[in-house]
Amino acid sequence: MIQNMSREFRRLVFVWLIFLLVSIGLGSRIYYLQIVVGDQLQAKANKQQKFALKPYIPRRMIIDRDGSVLATDRVVYELYAHPRLFKQAPKTIATKLAAILEDYSKSELLNKFEKRGTGIPIKDRLTEELASEIKTIRSDGLELIKKYDRYYPHEGLAANVVGYVQKDQHQGKTGVEFTQQAKLTRQAEKFFPVQRTARGNILPAYLPKNTVTFDDKKLQLTIDAKLQRLAHKAVEKQVKEFNAKRGTVIVMDVHSGELLSLVNEPSYNPNQYYEYDLDRMKNWAVTDRFEPGSTFKPINVAIALEAGLITPETEFQDPGKIKIGGWTVRNHDYYSEGGHGKIDIAEILQVSSNVGIIKIMQRMSPQNYYDKLQELGIEKPVGIDLTGETPGYLKPEFQFTNYEIEPATTAFGQGFSLTPIKLAQLHSSLANGGKLVTPHVVKGLVSQNGELVNSNNDSQKRVFSSETAKKVVEMMQTVVSEGSGQTAQIPGYRLGGKTGTAQKAGLRGYYTNEKITSFVSIFPANNPRYVVLAVVDEPKKPLAFGSTVAAPIVKEVIQGLISIEEIPPSHPEELKNQETDES
Repeated sequence: MIQNMSREFRRLVFVWLIFLLVSIGLGSRIYYLQIVVGDQLQAKANKQQKFALKPYIPRRMIIDRDGSVLATDRVVYELYAHPRLFKQAPKTIATKLAAILEDYSKSELLNKFEKRGTGIPIKDRLTEELASEIKTIRSDGLELIKKYDRYYPHEGLAANVVGYVQKDQHQGKTGVEFTQQAKLTRQAEKFFPVQRTARGNILPAYLPKNTVTFDDKKLQLTIDAKLQRLAHKAVEKQVKEFNAKRGTVIVMDVHSGELLSLVNEPSYNPNQYYEYDLDRMKNWAVTDRFEPGSTFKPINVAIALEAGLITPETEFQDPGKIKIGGWTVRNHDYYSEGGHGKIDIAEILQVSSNVGIIKIMQRMSPQNYYDKLQELGIEKPVGIDLTGETPGYLKPEFQFTNYEIEPATTAFGQGFSLTPIKLAQLHSSLANGGKLVTPHVVKGLVSQNGELVNSNNDSQKRVFSSETAKKVVEMMQTVVSEGSGQTAQIPGYRLGGKTGTAQKAGLRGYYTNEKITSFVSIFPANNPRYVVLAVVDEPKKPLAFGSTVAAPIVKEVIQGLISIEEIPPSHPEELKNQETDES
């Protein structure tokens, strides 16, 4: 019996020893966790429970010069189906959903539902209105996920200027959405920490009302949406009328370089950019070169005047054709009009005489001519704030200066190429008194009250004297009043202008049936403020010339400009006479 008690006592002691050792181990562990590494564990716990809330920060709006919204962020939804969770018959849900989603039929939706899986994508970029209608179906198997998307309310109106933002990336791909990415991306000024439960839910007590704040600045463009719409309709009409490949219109402030309008036709809808070819998305007024033809003749006249080689009264004999280095060059109207006889500089522009302009430029050495073209920046980009700008092209210096035909063809605007935006810049230098200004579409960041807080500072370069520029503009007035640009006349207003109809160049020479037509105008000619340029590529109908295709576009745009800017007439008496005749 004593032995049994001794055995039980030893067992009891053994058990107590185990408890003691466990207690010592637990106590040591608790001491280690709370005292030795307590601060570290507390910091780790706080890191898991508390974090800086980073909500979606909307991209800045893009607005036109008058505040009209061209691009903004909006809430959209993605719709997913989970057929396994349907509490209604799939046919019923498909019928109700097809009535809301016009681009889906009942059978198409049923085909998707037959997969019987989960998370089947149905449609993205749904508006809040459509999402609200879908919620009325009250099906547990339909899921709407809230997202943010870039939205362009004017659709294709200024797409080639504004560009687009690629879905889910918040990164601009073309236009100012790309070039002004830094200005369009807002930075948060303040973040607040929040706390969440073990399941990841944010505790309401820790969620502040104003979690994040950011500035309300907008990116303002120089584009006028009203004028842009009018110009787009004008060029669209002519492109369709003459079955042309494409067209562009540029309206530029000659003093500041601001572009009030920059239109490309055909355009595209940036809200559905993924439905278009990349070629539709480029701004060809900036990216594509063309041979300007006779619209470059006023620039050559300015070069010769500046060099002191001619005066406005200088006359040349125009027999209608001329032989240059084995090549015969004719006037565009040689077969119908023959030669023009003795004509002065203004008349050379009025009748667009190739022979006359060649004889003018023959007074200048090829080297000096080439150097002046380089000074004008023909082979340099204009520095516009848009993507894909292409510099112009001149023949190599040796070829230009040693082959007589090269300066001759350059004289009447062929054998070299430039972009429409470069041509507009060159004519602006005539209109503003001789300075090259930088064309641009971005005005800068503006505050909520319209105050400009960030703007572009563009340099200017003098290339002609004010006297030379003034003389050329006066001659260009006669092109509209007496010459090939008469179709652009607007009663009561003075316009300077020049038509252009050039053959298109290919790899093996010039195409016989393909040409590019253009018309450039300086307005008002008595006090120049704007250059308006229209270019229409490959018009295919008969009688397609700069005067018949492009000039009517410019006229319509200038009439809109007169109304929008409230420009008073240069000759009020002409308007009175017209009103009298109409009555």
